[in-house]
Amino acid sequence: MQIGIVATLARTTAVAALATGAVALLPEAAFAATEPGAAKGAFPPFDSKTFASQLFWLALTFGGLYWLMAKIALPRIGSVLTERGATLARDLDEAAAAQAKAQDSAKAYEDALAAARARAQGIAQAAREASAKASDDRRKAVEAELAAKAATSDAAIAAAKTQAMGNVRDLGVQVAAAIVAKLTNAEPSAAETAQAVDAVLAR
Repeated sequence: MQIGIVATLARTTAVAALATGAVALLPEAAFAATEPGAAKGAFPPFDSKTFASQLFWLALTFGGLYWLMAKIALPRIGSVLTERGATLARDLDEAAAAQAKAQDSAKAYEDALAAARARAQGIAQAAREASAKASDDRRKAVEAELAAKAATSDAAIAAAKTQAMGNVRDLGVQVAAAIVAKLTNAEPSAAETAQAVDAVLAR
């Protein structure tokens, strides 16, 4: 890129030198044309009599422009290009650092999100286990309470059955004694009647 700029500046310098040489010869040509009795001559740039002055002014102008380009213009252009290259490199470094920072931030966010999900799953699992344990404890307590109530009911039923069977036996003994007395006109003993009723109930 710098070589192209230098070549363009060199071409511009050469054109400017030629133009300057031509301008420098214009006063001489005008003076020669205004001399009384002067004959018409060739175009001044092509006149062999003015070649020496043309070459002198061309060399002087080219040397001056070359010195200006070499000492002032090109160093400034080079410094501008160097500064621009440094700015671009710095911007690229900052962009790379920002990209790396963004990637680190994204990775940290993903890690934090994964940790939060793991904690949430652990909390949910602990809640499910606690709920299952509480339900199991309540079920066992209800089963124990129902078993106690069933045992109490069974005991009450058994007692009522025993009491009812005792009443039925007593009633049977009385009825059997009355039937035997009615049929035989003789009062049976209480022991015999009770033994007979017990034998019937035992069948």
